[in-house]
Amino acid sequence: MVAPLQVRVRWVLIVWIFIISSVAFLDRVNISIASHYIIKEYHLSNIQLGYVFSSFVLAYALFQAPGGRISDKYGPRWVIALATVWWAVFTSMATAIPPTISGVVAAFICVRFLLGAGEAVLYPASNRLVARWIPTNERGTANGLIFAGVGAGAGITPPLITFIMLRGGWRLSFWVSALVGLVAGAVWFWLARDNPEEHPWVSTRELEIIRSGLPDSSHRAKGMLPWGRILASKDFLLMTYSYFCYGYVAWIFFAWFFIYLSSVRGLDLRESSYLATLPFIAMATCSPAGGVLSDFITRHYGKRWGRCGVSVVAIGLAAVFVASGSGVSSPRLASVVLAGGAGVLYLSQSMYWSVTADIAGESAGSVSGIMNMGAQIGGAVTSTLTPVIAARFGWEASFGVAAFLCATGALAWLRVDPTREL
Repeated sequence: MVAPLQVRVRWVLIVWIFIISSVAFLDRVNISIASHYIIKEYHLSNIQLGYVFSSFVLAYALFQAPGGRISDKYGPRWVIALATVWWAVFTSMATAIPPTISGVVAAFICVRFLLGAGEAVLYPASNRLVARWIPTNERGTANGLIFAGVGAGAGITPPLITFIMLRGGWRLSFWVSALVGLVAGAVWFWLARDNPEEHPWVSTRELEIIRSGLPDSSHRAKGMLPWGRILASKDFLLMTYSYFCYGYVAWIFFAWFFIYLSSVRGLDLRESSYLATLPFIAMATCSPAGGVLSDFITRHYGKRWGRCGVSVVAIGLAAVFVASGSGVSSPRLASVVLAGGAGVLYLSQSMYWSVTADIAGESAGSVSGIMNMGAQIGGAVTSTLTPVIAARFGWEASFGVAAFLCATGALAWLRVDPTREL
């Protein structure tokens, strides 16, 4: 490698994880956009489609902790690169399921489960990179940018997948998603190194900045933390519960928002695809903004205000937006209000990951993996439960449950101590 002039390598890597994060959500949300055609071709009901959605999230949840452990052991460079190959394989395999087989629902569940297992490693691996590459007072910004990829990927997906589907069918849209992932993974493998000392582009000055900003690890036990110590932490358990609530709310937008606009609010496919991008634009904007705000407050007032305080306010506001948005009569105004809920929710995203990186150090992948399992279990629950609640009590009740969980997730942060290391 020839080093670019005065490059800040740590931010190059964070930007590329942002891109891979966007691709990951392209792969996982494309089925929601293509569901209009898949339901007709395979004669599926919304309940059956919910099982397919849940299979992805269930695998994604179950493999978070193993994915984090693997990342801690082998490093994020190889783990993320191999993961992108896995995603491409199982995104493509969905296109090969024949409509005539008797177990079509089981086939989709199997393929999506395996895709979810492969995607589970991404964020624990990225947090392992953050723990080694990013000074503490920059972690809110770094994680905010990484998770802006969630909103960017999910926001790009509706118009992109719709554009490709209308010209080449839903199968072509899945093949394009797979190809984009392979390219992003190849570039990552070329760019990344597990530790800053190993990277030929890192200057002496940048290495000093990184080392001086990492938490003091001299008093920590060497090696990976045992699971028992992680699970005994009150702070970790509170964050995991809060992240469960967070995941429940976020996955309403990932799995059901497009269908809600087109089937419940009566918008046509094209308008639904554009309005469905609003929550994800809000996520992509608010995630880095929340990280920058958190780092600013942390530098001036400490982690208690910068991490916990921002989370309480942001998630609490999300509860208000989500509760009120579904009751708005205009479908376009409702889209804006609900998108506001998604946006303020994502103001808190980087706090979960920044705190786990701070308190876990060399075990950041493992700790954040278990925490993210909580969020994905929340996603699996909402993928299945949301249409059931809606069918029995109406869609306002579905959003009301999400708002209640938001409120309790905000309160959990009041009892978290972000300075207490594991």
